[in-house]
Amino acid sequence: MLKKLFSHTAIYGLAPQITKIASFFSLPLITAELTGLDYGVAGVMAAYTTAISVLASLGLRVVLVNSFFKSPGQYKWAWRQIYGFLTLWTFLYAIILSILIYFVVPQEAIENRWTILLLNVGPLIFFGQTSTICTTYYQLKQKPLQIAIRSIIFGFLSIGLNVLFIVVYKMGYMGWFWSSFIVGLLSNASYYYPLNFKLKLKPIFNFKRRLIKNSLKVSLPMVPHYYSGYLLNSSDKMVMDVMQVGTGSIGKYNVAYTVGSVMNSLGTASGLAIGPLLNKFYKENKDEPAKNLVFILQISFFLITFGLCIWMKELFSFLIRNEELAQMYYLGIIIVMSYNYRPMYLGSGTKIMFNEHTNVMWKVTLGAGLINVLLNLLLIPFFGFEVAAVTTFVAYMFMGYAGYYFKVFKEINTAKYYPVFWILLTIALTVLAYYVVELSMWVKIGISLAVSGFAFIFIYRLNKLINEI
Repeated sequence: MLKKLFSHTAIYGLAPQITKIASFFSLPLITAELTGLDYGVAGVMAAYTTAISVLASLGLRVVLVNSFFKSPGQYKWAWRQIYGFLTLWTFLYAIILSILIYFVVPQEAIENRWTILLLNVGPLIFFGQTSTICTTYYQLKQKPLQIAIRSIIFGFLSIGLNVLFIVVYKMGYMGWFWSSFIVGLLSNASYYYPLNFKLKLKPIFNFKRRLIKNSLKVSLPMVPHYYSGYLLNSSDKMVMDVMQVGTGSIGKYNVAYTVGSVMNSLGTASGLAIGPLLNKFYKENKDEPAKNLVFILQISFFLITFGLCIWMKELFSFLIRNEELAQMYYLGIIIVMSYNYRPMYLGSGTKIMFNEHTNVMWKVTLGAGLINVLLNLLLIPFFGFEVAAVTTFVAYMFMGYAGYYFKVFKEINTAKYYPVFWILLTIALTVLAYYVVELSMWVKIGISLAVSGFAFIFIYRLNKLINEI
């Protein structure tokens, strides 16, 4: 069971996230050439463009998935019509995105306004939602290598282009925009031929309005659920910009998120890996081994995040070759520890989704996002941009544990998850990491070995219980 959990996390989760992970190791090179202003411009633009990115596909991926399973003999006909509709919709979406970018480009980057606009919109104009549809097909057909190989190739291409533009040509923040534009074009192009010619999924522009209308009725209610990801991960920087926090300060906060993005990738990977295993237990009405599997993943996350955080000062010194930016390691600790919400979120969320109580999930996810935004609006004016890390932590804890207190979860679940214990342990480990990070190297080595030993013993015993059932 453990072999499946960890191997599936690596294969199905980490391969598509290779760009983020690989770029993490290029930081020592590029950060030596960047300033807080560079990170600030990139962070602000990412925050605003991500704010409306959920509208790019209008949530129609859920319709693609449903039609694939419910109409295996006719799904291509529906997919081609949705493809045609999304191709036309993309032009309207591109106009909306262009207007947004035109007005939100920071003053410090105003001379590059039109270039930034075109680089962001270009891949959309040329290819629309080609990659979304093609990757969905490969995922449903259980052909992960088609996605993984592209992720690896374009991940390394992205690293090379970042180094070329930022380190060699000294382009600063514009290096990121040019790199994203080139990789976006080539990545979409790699999906265009197989989708349109090998799979014969060419768009139908004369689509049936009734089909699109019924599809949107299903997909649009999912938009708030998807939007919560933005509210939690990117809205901080947009709120800071609206509240006129300096671009340099936003850049410092963006640097603190560098390690957090890797943990976010690991969280996504673990969800893809553990989901099928949990659903198998739920199908067999085995809540107890499902709970133990969630506990194993939670302990594993504690081991990784706590171990990472107590060495955060050294990690930032090595990766961030800018003394001022490297001082943001203390914010990195809070952000990384906040991602410990993920295993327990999967524990309640997967069970709720398995029983098709989808009307509950958006309350959890959107509620967490709104908590993050409201706390930022209230607290940033008084405590500065650093408090956004704390509000992110609070919002993620809500997202991770709120599901256990819904009446519907209590009715369908028979195992005890002890949510209060796990959330208190998360807080305790976060506080402990915040102080341990300043201790000597030998003390931290001892603590790392002790925590690892305890974690492995705990995981071994839980895995033994799962195998005995």
